[in-house]
Amino acid sequence: MELLAQWVSYKTIVRKEIQRFTRIWVQTLVPPAITMALYFVIFGALIGSRIGEMGGFSYMEFVVPGLIMMSVLTNSYSNVVSSFYSAKFQHSIEELLVSPTPNYVILAGYISGGVCRGLAVGFIVTLLSLFFTKLQIHDLPVTLLIVLLTSILFSLMGLINAVFANSFDDISIVPTFVLTPLTYLGGVFYSIDLLSEFWQGVSKLNPILYVVNTFRYGVLGVSDIDVGVALVGVMAFIVALFSLSLWLLNNGKRLRS
Repeated sequence: MELLAQWVSYKTIVRKEIQRFTRIWVQTLVPPAITMALYFVIFGALIGSRIGEMGGFSYMEFVVPGLIMMSVLTNSYSNVVSSFYSAKFQHSIEELLVSPTPNYVILAGYISGGVCRGLAVGFIVTLLSLFFTKLQIHDLPVTLLIVLLTSILFSLMGLINAVFANSFDDISIVPTFVLTPLTYLGGVFYSIDLLSEFWQGVSKLNPILYVVNTFRYGVLGVSDIDVGVALVGVMAFIVALFSLSLWLLNNGKRLRS
């Protein structure tokens, strides 16, 4: 009976989260699709034709996996940080925290909502990419696994950002000054083999490099890093951030007024 109640609570939170971003799809799904289409045109078609091959593939083929992952991680993050902070700002999160619903169910519900939006945008961007290039799948299990793990990881990051944010301005600080620079320096548009040995070492400190290259391996079969190490690292980060997020919900100091 208790498990059934938890399942109902989980489904309710997920349904609310999905309805939230689908109800305003013009703001949540269309803009990232348009942005990625512009990337395809500018970086892939216009600039890419002058760059030539990279990693044994045309530049368009090389850059598409990175752009798909870029859309997945940014939208997973954005969905949770905006939704959870709104609930915190409106004090509705307090009602959830004092309800019989376990905190891990609340956490799983919000994370699942972020995953759904990240995967939805990723699917739309993938369809758009087919107008510009042909996609081959080198390793389907790795491709699906890294997309799912990445959306979970960045959803957790979004929730942690929302917990510590004190205003709506605060929820834009991390995406602007941390997430965006790391994304552009994470091998989305280039192979780190083009860098000097020193900068290759610096680049390997960037976690986004690992998710982008793992996805590129799943699609194209090429990667600048060890895919096995990347998968283990992403899973370890997920466990650490899930534990931290759960502790923050249990602690509740920054969530209850």
